[in-house]
Amino acid sequence: MSDFNKLAQAVFEGDFDAVKTVTQELIDAGVEPMQIVDKGLLGGMEIVAPKFKAGEMFIPEVMLCAKALGEGLKVLKPLLEEGASSAKGTFLMGTVKGDLHDIGKNLVVMLVESGGFNVVDLGIDVPAEKFVEAIKEHKPAVVGLCALLTTTMTEMQVVIDSIKEAGLRDNVKILVGGAPLYPEFAEKIGADGYCPDAIACKEMVAEIVAKK
Repeated sequence: MSDFNKLAQAVFEGDFDAVKTVTQELIDAGVEPMQIVDKGLLGGMEIVAPKFKAGEMFIPEVMLCAKALGEGLKVLKPLLEEGASSAKGTFLMGTVKGDLHDIGKNLVVMLVESGGFNVVDLGIDVPAEKFVEAIKEHKPAVVGLCALLTTTMTEMQVVIDSIKEAGLRDNVKILVGGAPLYPEFAEKIGADGYCPDAIACKEMVAEIVAKK
């Protein structure tokens, strides 16, 4: 088994210690940090993705894998920051106003960050004006809006309208996701895409940025 495969397996098994150990071994062997991310850490999530989509794994297990991946990123962080200027693009993410749920958001943030993107996490209960201010400040390629409550879904429309009113809508692509959402709702409120899960969100961000 190659070191990349060992690292991928450790991520899949949620083995924090093994992830840190193998990541450090690869660094010591002179492997490029983004190769470690792409072939090792993300390789683990590539094992997870089909199992999650097939219902063989559930969110708590996926979160454990994502946290294990996060342990590898912590080891790599100083090296990744040295090359931060080569980040693929910026992704801005937040849970909309009135909603205090963050597990799904945190998973998206971890996965998108692990793909080599600069991620700005605005947290939970984020009002529309804060999204607008953050777009002006960070100039993201993609904005992600998250909601877990049916009562806060409508807040996504408020955010999108506020971005339009600020004259920023043409500058960003907007993705929405969360348990109560569905594709037709995303289309109705004027979002650019609906993410059924965190892994799909990571893939969509990568596709959007690659087309820019």
